[in-house]
Amino acid sequence: MIAPGKPPLLSLVDELLAEQQTLQTPVGRFSRLHDAGTTPDLEPVYRDLIPLTAPGPGEQYAFEVDLDACSGCKSCVSGCHSLNGLDETETWRDVGHIVGGCSDHPFQQTITSACHHCADPGCLNGCPVLAYEKDPLTGIVRHLDDQCIGCSYCILKCPYDVPKYNERLGIVRKCDMCHGRLAEGEAPACVQACPTQAIKIVKVAIDLNGSRPRVDTDHFLAAAPSPEDTQPTTRYVSRRELPTNLRPADADHPRPQHAHWPLVILLSATQAALGFSVAASFSASPWIGYLAVALATLGLGASGAHLGRPLRAWRIFLGLRRSWLSREAVLLGLWFPLLLGAVFAPTWVPPLLAAGIGTVGIFCSAMIYIDTPRRFWRAPATAIRMGGTVTIAATLPSLPLVAAALLLGKLAYERHQSSATTPSATLLRTVLRPQFRLRITLALIALPTLVTYYVTNSPVALLGSIALVLGGELAERYLYFRAVDTAKMPGVAAP
Repeated sequence: MIAPGKPPLLSLVDELLAEQQTLQTPVGRFSRLHDAGTTPDLEPVYRDLIPLTAPGPGEQYAFEVDLDACSGCKSCVSGCHSLNGLDETETWRDVGHIVGGCSDHPFQQTITSACHHCADPGCLNGCPVLAYEKDPLTGIVRHLDDQCIGCSYCILKCPYDVPKYNERLGIVRKCDMCHGRLAEGEAPACVQACPTQAIKIVKVAIDLNGSRPRVDTDHFLAAAPSPEDTQPTTRYVSRRELPTNLRPADADHPRPQHAHWPLVILLSATQAALGFSVAASFSASPWIGYLAVALATLGLGASGAHLGRPLRAWRIFLGLRRSWLSREAVLLGLWFPLLLGAVFAPTWVPPLLAAGIGTVGIFCSAMIYIDTPRRFWRAPATAIRMGGTVTIAATLPSLPLVAAALLLGKLAYERHQSSATTPSATLLRTVLRPQFRLRITLALIALPTLVTYYVTNSPVALLGSIALVLGGELAERYLYFRAVDTAKMPGVAAP
């Protein structure tokens, strides 16, 4: 029996269970604070997580993420999704992982990321219809939904996979740091939702004295793509000494990207059309020029299918000053009627003029992809691929042996790229191996067909050569989009 007035003796298990009932998890503490909040909810708490004053001259708002506090619970993702009314498959904030350390002391860290509201945003610089603006007072990079045509070029320009294409609306959307809430002194959705207060808004200094805005990127995530291209403002802080060998958790698992079939057809057809239009100037056969017109019509016609809102495409000239996509659209739009004139009325439109405008337009096509921070699309590779299509088509009707040599050289370069240790090469050797084999096979069959055409001058051999070369170039351009290295934050699944 237990003496009256004395507490019962508890076993160790009972003591631990009793202690556990008094512990508060981060979610529990958050719930307790929420129940005692005022209007707006938890304003005293949220005000600790946003600046008390607006940014001054040379400053802007930025996210700051405390890596020590982030638990990877994805409350920030859910809060952003709910409060911004996003579609079921749409996310503006992601959570991923980075790893590092050694076998004795392995390291893993969860990473939460949204738009970095860069000092020199690539999305804004590349948009052909001026659908982005950087607020001069807060520095927040906003997307103007009513301006967007859904070309998705901002997705290619952003190294962090921030803009997301919305299939239902046919436009791109992204995080705007809940600028409306910030204007009312309330924290953004992700900041409010985080139970560990791992995310907050801070003010950072922007250097506007150079040729482009710059920001201190010493606190940006080491395992993320280089901040040099866009100058992201997000700060990742930790009181621990992080390993120097941090890398994305999914670094060894590259994923094929979108095929962008309308762009595959646009690039292959217009570049072949330019080459055949040049060949038509030196050929007595008018059908070479007709083929150029047909290919140009096919390519330019297909380009509209890439847009989510093609009826707004007339506004594409607005970004002419800074967007290569605008320049491509304007120049190729001007080239097409000149091509028609050069083929059907060469006395009125000099073929050299049409070829010159077309060449500049194709140069802009190449610069669209060279200007993105993607290794597979760097200038040498893009010039060889796209320039090769033009020159092979230009020499094929009259100089088939030269075309065969050019095709062989291009093929050797593509094989060399596939043997590297890059993510793109890995994709070509694994997931995209059947398509890569098809491209190689078509090119190899085209080589003896070109030689046969040179020896026999047979129209059948010429048509066969053209069909095989065009098929091979179409397959090569498909791989150009599918095998490109993923530009994104580390450890986050890309579409």
